[in-house]
Amino acid sequence: MKKLLLLLVCAGAFMFGGHVVLNASDSAQEEEEYYDEDEFGPEALIIWESPVRGVVFSHKTHTYEMGLSCEDCHDEIFEMEAGYAETEDDFNMEAMYEGKYCGACHDGDMAFAANTRCTTCHIGVRGVARLTGESEESSHH
Repeated sequence: MKKLLLLLVCAGAFMFGGHVVLNASDSAQEEEEYYDEDEFGPEALIIWESPVRGVVFSHKTHTYEMGLSCEDCHDEIFEMEAGYAETEDDFNMEAMYEGKYCGACHDGDMAFAANTRCTTCHIGVRGVARLTGESEESSHH
């Protein structure tokens, strides 16, 4: 599990132009960083279940690493209530291509376009199983 998380951190750093700080000691363990959830939102990944299962979102990537504030997205683009977007009929890729939800920034100018790099967010049932430790069979709904 640690190797998967390190791989995800490294891949995220590469994709988002960030960096990974590794301890220079012989053990080469990742340095512990202080992450303030009150300032940056939940550190855990949000895994959306609808309209398709296996779409991830990271507050940490968007706030702590990319420098956005909570107010940049809440409450104009996304309601602050967890899971609320999934209840909206237009929470889908078409709406994102039209500039709603994630598409407000993921337009190809401000951030990579919502219709590119699909697997950055869409990790699928297998990806969810790896992140959560579930078997793939139990992660199918």
